[in-house]
Amino acid sequence: MQSLDGQVAVITGGAKGIGLGIATVLRAEGADVVLADTDLAAAEASAAGLGADHALAVPTDVTERDSVASMAAAAVERFGRIDILVNNAGVDLMLPVPGGDLGTVREVFDVNFFSTVAGTLTVVPGMIERGWGAIVNVSSDTARAPEPKQGAYAASKAAISAFSESVAHEVAGHGVHVHVLYPAWVPTAMGLSGNEDGGSLPPKMVRRTEVQVARLVADRLGGPHLDINAARLPLLAPIARTLAPLSYQRAMRRMATTSGATT
Repeated sequence: MQSLDGQVAVITGGAKGIGLGIATVLRAEGADVVLADTDLAAAEASAAGLGADHALAVPTDVTERDSVASMAAAAVERFGRIDILVNNAGVDLMLPVPGGDLGTVREVFDVNFFSTVAGTLTVVPGMIERGWGAIVNVSSDTARAPEPKQGAYAASKAAISAFSESVAHEVAGHGVHVHVLYPAWVPTAMGLSGNEDGGSLPPKMVRRTEVQVARLVADRLGGPHLDINAARLPLLAPIARTLAPLSYQRAMRRMATTSGATT
């Protein structure tokens, strides 16, 4: 990783949660940060805490390409360029079958996947022109092991992973690094959704704090590895599905039964 002194980082969904954690660590490492978020008040409060001279809050609807472009323009106007982009903004909406709605899928893909594509396409040309840049696209371990009722979310995150890998191969020769972040389970508002009734939490081996994930991103940024894995255990899921497919299916279907899914 190059020194972050004087680097300019844009973080979508940067007002809170993992996004703010990453912004905080990057700022501590010397980067100027842009917090792009729909919640302008929260973004401004977070930016103030990071230092008015080195942090900027920009109201951004990542589902609108014009809004993303305006945010990028504001970042360039303030700090001169964009060296780092963290596509962190996301939403997790349940999609039970039957009973699911196509609008849910569209909303999840707009926020999670198409915003990642829009942000990436917006900043890559400038990065290529300058000969360096780093993009971190936030995926999920659910993309590797889709859970019941998570069809929309898992599919959107799998799309992010595939898109990011394709772009990474294309731009590597131009000094641009693309990473896919698998943050494991983090107790943010989104991470805790579905546990309001006191339901069981994921095992400790896959739990991480915002600070742990942010530190990992800062350490791996601009490095040779495409994937940034906060936990190793989820990497076993595709192996289990390949080597013991029936056992894997039974385990996942038990999860569907205990969660009240209809099959």
